[in-house]
Amino acid sequence: MLDIDLELPGPRSKARVLVAMSGGVDSSVAAALVNAAGYETIGVTLQLYDHGAAIHRSGACCAGQDIHDAKRVAQALGIAHYVLDYESRFREAVIEPFAASYLSGETPVPCVACNQSVKFSDLLDTARQLGAAAMVTGHYVRTRSVGGRRALFRPVDADRDQSYFLYATTAEQLDFLRFPLGDFTKPEVRALAAEIGLSVAEKSDSQDICFVPQGRYSDVIEKLKPNAADEGDIVHIDGRVLGRHRGIMHYTVGQRRGLGISAAEPLFVVRLDAAAKRVIVGPREALATRRFRLRDLNWLGDGDPSAWTEGQEVYARVRSTRPPVKASVSVQAGEASVILEDSEMGVAPGQACVFYDRDASDARVLGGGVIAQETTSEQACAA
Repeated sequence: MLDIDLELPGPRSKARVLVAMSGGVDSSVAAALVNAAGYETIGVTLQLYDHGAAIHRSGACCAGQDIHDAKRVAQALGIAHYVLDYESRFREAVIEPFAASYLSGETPVPCVACNQSVKFSDLLDTARQLGAAAMVTGHYVRTRSVGGRRALFRPVDADRDQSYFLYATTAEQLDFLRFPLGDFTKPEVRALAAEIGLSVAEKSDSQDICFVPQGRYSDVIEKLKPNAADEGDIVHIDGRVLGRHRGIMHYTVGQRRGLGISAAEPLFVVRLDAAAKRVIVGPREALATRRFRLRDLNWLGDGDPSAWTEGQEVYARVRSTRPPVKASVSVQAGEASVILEDSEMGVAPGQACVFYDRDASDARVLGGGVIAQETTSEQACAA
């Protein structure tokens, strides 16, 4: 077993470490590494939604079979394990805001909200109450001390990079968090799990948003807000009404299939106008975006971003699956304005935009925010 150093003061045997265990291979290996390194290891699994309805689902986390798997791993490792019922908190902090954001025409990223409000806030407070010196998760990111505080960096395995989802972590939280998998590739983690003999060594990775069955966002929203599916017009960007829709919650920016309209050219959802109950469609080039604003800015870099009044060069990432691209960011009154060097396709309000100091495998995460408004290249030219 490889030896990891969590860089905690005092003897390892005296340092209590809480490990967030989702029941998957990543968090299980993280727990095994912490335990093998000699730290007093406590595993905690959060029940986030109705596990009775999800116990037979694959490709999710934090319910049913996953809780059972986490218990089995903890037992095999000989560590204490607790299951905490966070279902009400998760609904209040993640699921309901997700539905409200979707109905307002946004495309939210619930994993960011979950990390920000549940895992790295509520659970982190629980870790401190239990006397833990640190909390460990199985995320693929790295941290190290920079100027006396821990900074967030991309991991070794670029294909597993989860830094996009952790940009909203605060500097104070980063000081308490540790991510031992950031120095490993996914195949190496699976090999470690097999070497240790963990029952989850070959378990499939979670694919869906945990509370969204089969990836159907509309099912969740209809259940939470049954009267929200107001019909409206499907409108071309040139003003032509092309048809009717059965609720904007059934559409996302960039969508092409399932529009229910006939046209001579392929059309994509360009924008959702919740106030007017309109779905705006256009050709693919209408999705090109260079300028947008951010709200809820979180800063993890050095200095004060409010000094960026004339624009600061960074590398911006507008989707978790897209590489960072060169951009200029200016900040006024806590709100950031972003200009991308080259247009990105399908940038949507509600998504996250994350800043990096460079486009490299070990780039530092400088922070980010939620996309509040986009301006396509064509609109910018018209202005």
